[in-house]
Amino acid sequence: MDAADAAAWLAAHRGTGAPLAEALACFDALAAVACEDMLGEWDGEEFPTGHPMDGLLRAHAWRGKTFVDAERVHPLVFARGDGRRFAVDPRRIPMGLAPHRWLAQAWPARVAVRLLMPLLRTGAPRARLRLVTYRGVATASMVYDHLPIIDSFRRVDADTLLGLMDRRGEPAPFLFVLRRTRAAQP
Repeated sequence: MDAADAAAWLAAHRGTGAPLAEALACFDALAAVACEDMLGEWDGEEFPTGHPMDGLLRAHAWRGKTFVDAERVHPLVFARGDGRRFAVDPRRIPMGLAPHRWLAQAWPARVAVRLLMPLLRTGAPRARLRLVTYRGVATASMVYDHLPIIDSFRRVDADTLLGLMDRRGEPAPFLFVLRRTRAAQP
């Protein structure tokens, strides 16, 4: 699949997603990403495949990821009501609620998370960027500092990536799209 085909496929499935097998076939057909190409701020968007986490990040105002350099990565960036971005410590997120998506997306949970966000914030990076071989291709991957999670990335175009979150113990990966909003500052 070339970049134009991948971009068209993503556009056709934006918001609605695709079956996991089809999404993985697209991921596997995309080119690897160099770690240095990841630097900057990226807006994130879930790519639904039937994963238990589908809809959770969106429900809680997930904005994307920030890659300062290979050693300083903010894996979970959220937006305040005024649109300003802030990083969250992923180990403070109750990942055990993912199978109970209906509960985590309910308005009481959304309000509780909004109230607790100040306690979840961090200025410290919580992941690193490494070249990891995943699904047979060595590509830029984000390794979480305190959780058994690795996010691997494939290139759709210079400013669009398809990401795949691999979490130990889960039978299927969670997919998402990243779109560059700001390149790294020299």
